Amino acid sequence: MHPMLNVAVRAAREAGKIINRASLDIDLLRVAQKAANDFVTEVDRAAEQAIIDVLLKAFPQHGILGEETGSTFGDATSEHQWIIDPLDGTTNFIHGMPVYAVSIALAHRGVVQQAVVYDPTRDELFTATRGAGAFLNSRRIRVSNRVRLEDSLIGTGFPFRKNDDIDTYLEMFKRVAQRCVGLRRPGAAAIDLAYVAAGRYDGFFETGLKPWDIAAGSLLITEAGGLVGNFSGEGHFLFTGEVLAATPRVYGQLVGLLQPYSTVSPSKLDEGTTTQTSTATDVQITALNTAATRTQSRTLSMPADKRPKAVPRRIKASDIAKPRQTEKSSPPSVYKPKRNKE
Repeated sequence: MHPMLNVAVRAAREAGKIINRASLDIDLLRVAQKAANDFVTEVDRAAEQAIIDVLLKAFPQHGILGEETGSTFGDATSEHQWIIDPLDGTTNFIHGMPVYAVSIALAHRGVVQQAVVYDPTRDELFTATRGAGAFLNSRRIRVSNRVRLEDSLIGTGFPFRKNDDIDTYLEMFKRVAQRCVGLRRPGAAAIDLAYVAAGRYDGFFETGLKPWDIAAGSLLITEAGGLVGNFSGEGHFLFTGEVLAATPRVYGQLVGLLQPYSTVSPSKLDEGTTTQTSTATDVQITALNTAATRTQSRTLSMPADKRPKAVPRRIKASDIAKPRQTEKSSPPSVYKPKRNKE
């Protein structure tokens, strides 16, 4: 395990201990409201502080971007930035619903390099290092082999802020629901993304998200062989509020349904960012093929009787399903989630 990932795992487990202890006495929790339907507890704050203490003890020169403390701790100018959500799924937690997680990611020059999503209730630890694959409790994981949206189970998240445009979101929900085999909404984006990486979901989409909600999960998915982007299928998503993730073949089909609702305009991005986003899928395909080649080489070096039955194959751009043409209709209204003032 990469040394930086090892520290992140230790920090996630420390936060998990705090969360598990507090879950035994939920009725005693002090709950505050940051905004309408957006809650924070003393557990969120204690867990975040525990994570920060572990990270800065090991890497005092690094920066921290936390859900509860912002960039108060660490060096905000550092090329290494930890992006943390100490308790993703706070509303679930305060209601005793055991679907929540700790999410920790390390970005170097804006690119996520290490990722941890820890589910303390089930003791499931999802980890990834860029270029080294994704794992669940030390077992290698990959996205599912689904190729048709009609056969896919998709995760999502509902708008929860008071002034969010629920009507437009329901248009998106309806479009996807009518094409897939089922939709699920557990209420913790970090877990949703980890489940895509593990093949439990075949895709996921949500809007109104923050970087700490999706940073770790996005790396899990790409290292597990999936694709991640915004609703237009571009790689620029971490700070846009919208995310779409899926298996390579299902990804394009979801883009075809959700692209009209994207709030990301390439013309508004700077030239460097536009170049990066326009080639994001090509970059991810290259990463997938590199991982497949490594796996194939390891497999061939194993005794014949111990080789796995399924080995990932190399893919090409044509393997990614193109958006399906739909009947002509009036363009849907664009979903523009309200942003809370920082």
